[in-house]
Amino acid sequence: MAGADEAGRGSLAGPLVAAAVLIDYGTLPRADRRALGGLHDSKQMKPEQREELFPAVLRAASRVGVVVRSARGIDDRGLHVTNIEALGSALELLAPGADTTCLVDGFALHDCTVPHRAVVEGDGTSAAIAAASVVAKVTRDRYMQRAADNHPGWGFEDHVGYSTPEHRAAIERMGISPLHRRSFESVAYSQLEL
Repeated sequence: MAGADEAGRGSLAGPLVAAAVLIDYGTLPRADRRALGGLHDSKQMKPEQREELFPAVLRAASRVGVVVRSARGIDDRGLHVTNIEALGSALELLAPGADTTCLVDGFALHDCTVPHRAVVEGDGTSAAIAAASVVAKVTRDRYMQRAADNHPGWGFEDHVGYSTPEHRAAIERMGISPLHRRSFESVAYSQLEL
């Protein structure tokens, strides 16, 4: 079973990260299956829960594919196009066999070479998609927390680029950073002349 999901689609700043995870449940040891029992939609988990599950997912996965697309790339190509392409690329990195069922959270990937099925709200119903969701979210959050050192004042270490009152206040106070998406429609940007 393979699952793919992304993190950062709705953020004001930072990359979009797509991840795909291949799990062979037939060969998975009982301890790893038990560790994956806590998987569900990563957005509903606390950061500590995601960090705890991250190594368990990596241990249980036969293969993991991660694709990162920058804010500039999102601005150039558009969010939806970038998202679909990144999900497809992550799934293709797994090189799943013909006997592998591949599920993607929410979207059919029209140009993807891997046969797959879109599952609406799949990160809440499929362990493979939820595992990909955890990998994508933890990878992206860690990136944004490290980026905060190079871009102080916006609070990336806390909100990791998502639209929060603190983030919007920082944009109002400081403008936008090189990590901010300029093409993203947001109330936070309406006060700025971009």
